[in-house]
Amino acid sequence: MACASLLVVLSVGCSSSGPAHTGTSAGDGGASGNGGASVGSSGETGSAGSVGTAGAGPAGTGGGSGGMSVAGVGGSGGSPGGNDASVNDARADVPPIGDASGGNSWTGTWTAAPDGTCSAATGQTVRSIVHTSIGGNAARVRISNARGNGPLHISNVHLAQRTSGSSIDVATDKALTFSGQPDVTVAGGMFALSDGADFVVKPTSDVAISFFVVASSGGTCQQNAFETNYTATGNMVSSPALNGGQNQNYLYALGLDVQNPAAEGAVVALGASITTGFQAGANVNKRWPNLLAERLVAANRTIGVLNEGISGEGTSNALARFARDVLGQTNVKWVIFSDDPINDLGRSTPEIDEGQMKMMMTMAHAKGVKFLCSTLTPFLPDEPKRAMVVDFIKSADSGCDGIVDQETATRDPAKQPAQWLAKFNSGDSLHPNAAGMQAIADIVDLAIFK
Repeated sequence: MACASLLVVLSVGCSSSGPAHTGTSAGDGGASGNGGASVGSSGETGSAGSVGTAGAGPAGTGGGSGGMSVAGVGGSGGSPGGNDASVNDARADVPPIGDASGGNSWTGTWTAAPDGTCSAATGQTVRSIVHTSIGGNAARVRISNARGNGPLHISNVHLAQRTSGSSIDVATDKALTFSGQPDVTVAGGMFALSDGADFVVKPTSDVAISFFVVASSGGTCQQNAFETNYTATGNMVSSPALNGGQNQNYLYALGLDVQNPAAEGAVVALGASITTGFQAGANVNKRWPNLLAERLVAANRTIGVLNEGISGEGTSNALARFARDVLGQTNVKWVIFSDDPINDLGRSTPEIDEGQMKMMMTMAHAKGVKFLCSTLTPFLPDEPKRAMVVDFIKSADSGCDGIVDQETATRDPAKQPAQWLAKFNSGDSLHPNAAGMQAIADIVDLAIFK
């Protein structure tokens, strides 16, 4: 067995007290170190960032400031590091900087948020089917062990164009490496980025990510993939098809980046069940972020659309994972804060927590990321609180850099208080169906992406 290479980053907000980010820097110019961007629900203070690792190049910029969490404050930034192109900078609070030859031309084309644990699939091949947003001429994969309580060891990560079901076009099959090695061990709470490899990714297409699970302590996954994925016993990563089990989750492989010098950046859809595509159907890619990606491609905009929805979460949950799941994405330039507040309304929070929303906004702006806000779809049991949230988001006091008006897209204009237009109602009067998802995507003013 080849020696596993450890290529990891810190994961924020998964446990009761998240660790601070180290100040390691790499690549062109040497990025600055940052302090702990978030702590967990306990509200402990993050420790200071470590000094950046020196290299053979010009020094980076000054150390960044610590971020804020739900109940605590992150540590201070580390000192800047030098330039060392052999080190991948993949910290959770900044986009990876790419490789020495390609510069910062990596952009996320697909993601899924780690929302729990699934079967660890030890001794099995996993084949996940992911639907891209933008294309590129090279690709790399993000392996997450954010929910793991021990090391994750995987090997033989492959990419291929998916044909149908679990089948792949074997002529496109491409093996990936991690620091030149065919396998990687990822510590609990961290993730790894593969090396980049020549692999043509088509926009709005299906790519199969296949890998063999050697050992795991917990199965970090997105439990609401609404996409059929596949497993088989043994190492079958290059098999034309897998004839083992099927499931509806994304396991370990939770990100795909492409190299595309024309990319304008990526937009992260941060939300709850409406964002994940609940009630929009399985294996159809009718989540509103998918449909937004199609609109952008049709408008000749090269913008990655990354779905970071977690069903059932509220605003405090979004804040706790903001550094990891938004600012930690590759080349992110915008975030759309979607339907999390609707889950606050039926809980102890009487209305939107403006302070928590403002904290996310501040964190985004500190990284040059625009914060776009969504109004809320109709839900009569939470009136008039829901209307109060909508009024705040539309007000000048919200501070939003742009609005995605989900209420206007889905409501029946003839009814007060706001109620669903029947053709967009999935039947539960809370979630849109596929047509409602299209209506949300269609109302996004593409001019906000500038």
